[in-house]
Amino acid sequence: MTVPQDALRHGDPESPHAASTVRMRVVAVSVLMAFMLYLDRVCLGEIVKSDSFLGDFPDASKEEIGEVLGAFFFAYALFQVPSGWASDRFGGRVMLTFYILAWSLLTGLSGMAGTLGGLLMARLAFGVVQAGAYPTSSGVIRRWFHFRNRAMASSFVSIGGRLGGTLAPFLTTLLILQLSSWRYVLYLYSIVGIVAAAAYWIIVRNRPEDHPNVNANEIELIGKLDADEAKTDARDILPMLGAIIQSRSLWLNSLAQFCLVFGWAFLITWLPTYLKEEKGVESFLGSLMVTGVLAIAIPGQLIGGWLGNRAVRSLGHRWGRIAPLSATCFLAALAYVGCSSFDSVWMIVACCAMVSLMTDIGNPTVWAFMQDVGGRNTAAVFGWGNMWGNFGAAASAIAVPRLMTMGRSIDGVSSDGQSLVFLTCAGMYMMAGLAILGTDATRLIRQPSTPQPPTPDPSTPPPTTTLE
Repeated sequence: MTVPQDALRHGDPESPHAASTVRMRVVAVSVLMAFMLYLDRVCLGEIVKSDSFLGDFPDASKEEIGEVLGAFFFAYALFQVPSGWASDRFGGRVMLTFYILAWSLLTGLSGMAGTLGGLLMARLAFGVVQAGAYPTSSGVIRRWFHFRNRAMASSFVSIGGRLGGTLAPFLTTLLILQLSSWRYVLYLYSIVGIVAAAAYWIIVRNRPEDHPNVNANEIELIGKLDADEAKTDARDILPMLGAIIQSRSLWLNSLAQFCLVFGWAFLITWLPTYLKEEKGVESFLGSLMVTGVLAIAIPGQLIGGWLGNRAVRSLGHRWGRIAPLSATCFLAALAYVGCSSFDSVWMIVACCAMVSLMTDIGNPTVWAFMQDVGGRNTAAVFGWGNMWGNFGAAASAIAVPRLMTMGRSIDGVSSDGQSLVFLTCAGMYMMAGLAILGTDATRLIRQPSTPQPPTPDPSTPPPTTTLE
């Protein structure tokens, strides 16, 4: 018997066909996880500039502080795939609860550091355990949402991270002033993170079928995954890596992630310095400009989630995944070309805001693609792509000052260096958009051993959720 879609959509408690809404709670606690993920990650950038921190480490050089800040990204990139595989092996519920708890305890431990060496070691470990957060969450979303609804669900999780990162500087600065010590701020964040870990354990299960409050109608909305996707084991490591390496679509997607994050990373690494040193913008006004550039993109996550779902329904599974991401990359490339064309600081900031917005509109489709092709190895596949994105961020941070120097060496004019940076970022986004055209989200990197039902025709009325 076919269950009425209106009853499923609204979950009317009086209807005998009402679908439970546990998947919404899974998204809500995943948003909280993402918020804490970025709050704890970004806060140290503000802490190391505070008088409270510098008073505890008066002899610290900028190079030493830079090593502490950079330790996170090194460990974070390298442990993406291993931590993702661990989640595929042992289940998203137990592993993400562990990751949240571990990084929260390390946040508190960072506040106890008496030397920069101790703080650096804590940040290395912090990067290791945070590496598994988004890959694991992506795997959980795959199991809790139909493929037509994954982009929107992913956008909510991603927006939680964006909010955490955007609010971290303000919240951290305010709390340092209120608590009079950077250490107390980290202790507070640690306690909140422990509460978030407990909430995740209580609410989430590895599969909808395992949750006592999920009824048959909600499972029908979600759609059942192949039994092979339920779990992997230690013998699966080499076949999994082989499948990843042989996947043309995944390599193209990884290239796209490297390129687009290369371009986007300029906004969070060198844009503040560029505004101050090249455009003469006062520090406080410059920080407000950068905050605005990042904040304007937050609605882009929701727009991207809606657009990603709609595109799949209108264009079919493959092209529905390609079109939103490729188009937003091309538009971001044009925005960076605009940066190189304008002299007005406000026009440059507006173009950077467009880059930020387009990147976040495309982001839910990146998540959905890796969920589509990953199968039972979704977390590891997500980690693979995220690893290349972080390598792109590292490459951007290293390349930008060298591009500035290279540009100046041509004619000795600073604007030449600026243009070279912006055009390089534009070229990276253009390359990302072209790479995406060759991807195919309909092809799993590993085919299940049991037959899969055919992918529904996009013209067929799809199952819907309140996240649409």
